[in-house]
Amino acid sequence: MADCIDCGKKIGFLNRGDVGRCDVCTNIHYVALLNGSKTDAISAKREEESQVKKQIEAILLTTETAPNLKITKRIEIVTAEVAYGMNIFKDLFAGVRDIVGGRSEAVQGTMRDARRTALYELKKEAHSVGANAVVGVDLDYVELSGSSNMVMLVASGTAVIIEEEGQ
Repeated sequence: MADCIDCGKKIGFLNRGDVGRCDVCTNIHYVALLNGSKTDAISAKREEESQVKKQIEAILLTTETAPNLKITKRIEIVTAEVAYGMNIFKDLFAGVRDIVGGRSEAVQGTMRDARRTALYELKKEAHSVGANAVVGVDLDYVELSGSSNMVMLVASGTAVIIEEEGQ
């Protein structure tokens, strides 16, 4: 996978709009060229994305409390669901690994991506309800419909507002 030359986002071979750009940056690039302000539009987009990412970054805990954090308000339970499909090649290689033994790096990589995505979505959900942390985080993996090629990961926790001790 390549990185977009403007925003740095990972882009697949089929997702490329302009050479080396993701679809979003390609659209911004052409609109900016029409308006004559290419660098301003791209800089504004990068700054906006940076601010949103900083706001979404929340503390995630698998426990209810931590010694250096004080929960000032419990808001609500938040969840995030991510469904991932294993393509036929991953299924084929996983089947071979099942017979001969060993680790399936393709399946592990997919599960790692699913976990990262689910936790990020959980942070976004917490941010949207006004929380700055999620405590009691739980991850559950579910095989969908008895099919070996679809897995759903459900992340849940309690959205809270915390303040660090010493503030």
